[in-house]
Amino acid sequence: MGLRILILNTDYPDYLEWLYSGNEGLSHQPYESQLQARYESLFGVANFYSNNLRRLGHEAWDIYANNEYLQKAWAREHGANVDERGGALGNKQVRSTLQLARRAAAKTPVRRLKRLFHTVLQSLDNEQPWINEILAAQIKHIRPDVVLNQDLHMIDASFLGELRQYYGLLVGQIASPLPQGQDLTTYDLIISSLPNFVEHFRSIGVSSELNRLGFDPSVLNSMSDCDRDIPVSFVGSLSTAHQTRIALLEHLCLTTPIKIWGSGVDRLPANSPIRGCYQGNAWGIEMYRILGRSKLTLNSHIGIAEDYANNLRLYEATGAGACLVTDAKANLNELFEPGAEVVTYSTPEDCSESIRFYLEHDEERRAIAKGGQARTLREHSYFNRMRELLSLIDAHYSHPLQQAVS
Repeated sequence: MGLRILILNTDYPDYLEWLYSGNEGLSHQPYESQLQARYESLFGVANFYSNNLRRLGHEAWDIYANNEYLQKAWAREHGANVDERGGALGNKQVRSTLQLARRAAAKTPVRRLKRLFHTVLQSLDNEQPWINEILAAQIKHIRPDVVLNQDLHMIDASFLGELRQYYGLLVGQIASPLPQGQDLTTYDLIISSLPNFVEHFRSIGVSSELNRLGFDPSVLNSMSDCDRDIPVSFVGSLSTAHQTRIALLEHLCLTTPIKIWGSGVDRLPANSPIRGCYQGNAWGIEMYRILGRSKLTLNSHIGIAEDYANNLRLYEATGAGACLVTDAKANLNELFEPGAEVVTYSTPEDCSESIRFYLEHDEERRAIAKGGQARTLREHSYFNRMRELLSLIDAHYSHPLQQAVS
């Protein structure tokens, strides 16, 4: 008999605005219709975890805790009482402030300021009480064997700890700046795609294991064949946590025909070269289609990754068939063969030179793109990742798992 696995996540306010503004009337649709639209957007990990867990013989649910339209539809359909304060999707300013405060709290080195940020976050959370109210009702309704929390910032450990009687194993997942003011020993297991994070959690007495990210081949069904008319692209975030990335992109904007999509450009200086290459945001399927049109696409890891390759872009780009140009990392050869499946660089100048070379050598570039895609489809699928995850859960769960592939 399989497990009941509940996957908790949240979404960026800007993404939610894009999703609902592009689907007229979606906010008034039933819960399942809204959830399906969320899946079909292919943003983030979409339903890649839950679908593959079901293929492996388990029950799985996705919850997007801060999607007000979606969550309140569930509450109405299940007769849950909800505090209506907060406004429809609501108060975008509150939601954005929450995310900015969480990022700032994670990065500030001053302990006194960390406590201050934690107080601010608690105050802001109180402005949206429906988030925890509905999430608590969902956990009580589903009574899962395993809760997998993919947002340790917004979905607090103490909140989940208070609901302990309604589920079995609590698993956290993180590869971003760590939350402050939380007792992470509440978690039975924390998984991460970053080896340095796994080492850190173990050093503070928290069980932790490596579980990498991946690519779902189903994405290719939504990508129509098209010409690769974008010489080189970058799709991603630009924030204070990405200073190395920003410096790299500014250099490439002056030396290559790069086009840039993503968030955070509005916070850059007015004279940043990035502004002249910026094409706007690209969410979910839009991002994959950009990758599908790109001859080369760039990857640059966040600072907290240190000397480890781990991020989602590794697999999204190669899975979509683009030739990936990524920063050289100590463990990269565990994932891809440099020079045969991906292109690597060590400095902005090195990166610029590699881009120019592979734009002029089509055959070599296509061979690397083909090799990278084959490796990702063969080894880095979410089906494989979920098998790995279930093995980790099995080692921490009191009842042996039974995996049956459908």
